[in-house]
Amino acid sequence: MSIAAHLPALQVVLPLISAPLAVLLRRRDLAFWMVTAAAWAAFATAIQLWLQVAAGGTISYHIGSWPPPWGIEYRIDRLTSFVLLLVSGMAAVMLPYARSSIEREIPQESHYLFYAMFGLCLAGLLGITITGDAFNIFVFLEISSLATYVLIALGRDRRALTAAYQYLIMGSIGATFIVIGIGFLYLTTGTLNLADMASRLRGVESSRPVLAALAFLTVGISLKLALFPLHQWLPNAYTYAPSPVTAFLAATATKVSVYVLIRFYFSVFGESLVYERLPLPQIMLGLSLLAMFGASFIAIFQNNLKRLFAYSSVGQIGYITLGLSFDSVNGLTASIVHLFNHGIAKGAIFLLIGGIAVGIATPGAVSPAPTSPKGAGRREAAVPSNAREAATPHTFDRLAGLAQRMPLTCFGIVLGGLSLIGVPGTAGFISKWYLILAALEQGQFWLVGAILLSSLLAVAYVWHFIEVAYFRAPPVGQVARKEAPLAMLIPAWLLIAATIWFGLDTSVTVGTALDAARQLMDKAQ
Repeated sequence: MSIAAHLPALQVVLPLISAPLAVLLRRRDLAFWMVTAAAWAAFATAIQLWLQVAAGGTISYHIGSWPPPWGIEYRIDRLTSFVLLLVSGMAAVMLPYARSSIEREIPQESHYLFYAMFGLCLAGLLGITITGDAFNIFVFLEISSLATYVLIALGRDRRALTAAYQYLIMGSIGATFIVIGIGFLYLTTGTLNLADMASRLRGVESSRPVLAALAFLTVGISLKLALFPLHQWLPNAYTYAPSPVTAFLAATATKVSVYVLIRFYFSVFGESLVYERLPLPQIMLGLSLLAMFGASFIAIFQNNLKRLFAYSSVGQIGYITLGLSFDSVNGLTASIVHLFNHGIAKGAIFLLIGGIAVGIATPGAVSPAPTSPKGAGRREAAVPSNAREAATPHTFDRLAGLAQRMPLTCFGIVLGGLSLIGVPGTAGFISKWYLILAALEQGQFWLVGAILLSSLLAVAYVWHFIEVAYFRAPPVGQVARKEAPLAMLIPAWLLIAATIWFGLDTSVTVGTALDAARQLMDKAQ
């Protein structure tokens, strides 16, 4: 049998194997090349799977040659192949960036551990996406989550430990809700295969265990995807994690959680239960509007650029879940395409923000404590929190006049911000256009106004950065390079270019999202 027949397994196995090998070798250069090669191989595999699904339909891969529902199944349809492209593509772009970035942000003795945890996180996210087994979704979710907690905590700042701990607590609560929901479904159906589970639920979908499962899964997954007001872990995690970790999480982790919610809603429970017998659409609509307005409003008043765009992510997730509330092909298409478009735009923005940390050097800033071979004392010395905040390279006081010294970085952030606003010619416009179409076809004209009004809040927080970077004088005595290293600029600008490209050519993004939405809606009937 040719290797092409085993591409679904290789999609997960390659990054999964690279992680323990990186730990065993304990050499950062070897770890980097190993995990990077695995990520690029996963990306190439995802492209091939996307092409195969587009040409021949859904792929069912049986692990160990045991046919489902007895054995574990990897199942790739249009939506799955699209999310696999996003996750593996982001990893492939961000690992070359990370090699330069972590030189400043992570102690050298922990570099091999960073690459190992990155590979493990990638394997977990790909596994969540590709598996057709409910319990394996939970297993891969825990693999990616545990790796993420370590990645966040690797930062030199003590606040990274607090952020990782907060995420661990809330993530564990979410995972507990998810596994309870899966348990109720298994209790009712006697199977863990998603396709088999969906067929067995027909006729008993209104039973109490099934309704309880839907409630537990909705709350648990909402915690993972940071749906307002269950987003409390996200701002600190994005702000204090190392730059490549922030970018990777913003581009992939919450998007995979949205994918899981879509998968359970449309492929398992069915449209009639979720949208007709329960008030979930109304609840989702209310929470989405709270995210779009509340989180975006909070972002305007942030004094830290990473935290500003962290709250922006919460607001943008509101647009994704808003599409789910419509119960229409256009609404679901908007959710799926924004899942992709926001991933590349926000990934680019956080990569560029990471370049600011490398490009700025201010005399008198708090320096990390010296490190020992055993890693003792690697975190910054105990100083007052306000002093640490003043030393943070992403506060607006230190970004004044930045465009004069880092024009490429600042212009890239502006272009990414235009996509968040939804300016025509950017990928973000396509997402909001389909949201508006979904609102119009249901006669909800007030929602069109809400979408446009919330976009004005995005204008406000993007303008906050423009005003500081372009129209303020730089601080006295601040020294900066002209730009971040090319190894960091090139990956970031590749994503910025993709943001513009997918705003002009929608054949891949909208084409795939529309096919996926129709496929899901047909199955959900």
